[in-house]
Amino acid sequence: MSAVIRVDNLNKTFGRKQALFDLALSVDSGEMVALIGASGSGKSTLLRHVAGLACCDRSGGGNIQVLGREVQADGRLNGEVRRLRADIGYIFQQFNLVGRLSVLQNVLLGCLGRMPRWRGTFGLFNAQEQQRAMQALSRVGLADLAQQRASTLSGGQQQRVAIARALCQRAKVILADEPIASLDPESARKVMQILADINREDGTTVVVTLHQVDYAMRYCRRAVALKAGRIHYDGAAAELHANFLNDLYGAELLIEPPAEEAPRPARKRKVPLALAKA
Repeated sequence: MSAVIRVDNLNKTFGRKQALFDLALSVDSGEMVALIGASGSGKSTLLRHVAGLACCDRSGGGNIQVLGREVQADGRLNGEVRRLRADIGYIFQQFNLVGRLSVLQNVLLGCLGRMPRWRGTFGLFNAQEQQRAMQALSRVGLADLAQQRASTLSGGQQQRVAIARALCQRAKVILADEPIASLDPESARKVMQILADINREDGTTVVVTLHQVDYAMRYCRRAVALKAGRIHYDGAAAELHANFLNDLYGAELLIEPPAEEAPRPARKRKVPLALAKA
């Protein structure tokens, strides 16, 4: 497999605080990778840099390539980065939909990167684009809500619309930043299952940042754990264990060790009623 995402020597500083340190990462075509770590570990910062939504420090020689094309180098975005973004679907934690527009219109916005600007300005979507948008809505189970205002949908439904928009975009890489952070368990399961299906059926490379380690282990084969801006673990998600996760998250997460490792509480002896009253 060839790498579709390659990050080298990535450094990022906010004021006096450095968020990423000489970070290097490679993601192969067709992988579904979970980025995990405590709040402030650098997960979202890394994802935004891969998408070209943020620039790294100019010192350090940082370089990011996606699909064999340069996104940024030495703190400067590539002049053609907008064209590259047409191949990168970005799923935001807060959905990033236009509430006053219909569900279908929001999905059609995914076409903007591949159509003439004048048509996009006036919202002139052709029949083929509208058909593609409806097919995308069908894949996420929301075709019956196509004409409903996006603002009337639940959080889980809105996130599925955002995924449909990425499908309509025909993104070759999907970057999802905490897509289930604000969702109830059932909605979160649906969103993660849809992303896993897109990865398996379409071969789309998916990188998703998650706080919920159980979802990372269930839906992603590979996990990359960040701690204080550095990669702390890169390997099979199934091999994450309780002691490692407690060290990674600290006070944010406490996972009890398996029952056989935990000391058993002392059993209280029953005192006969007669002696108790004595």
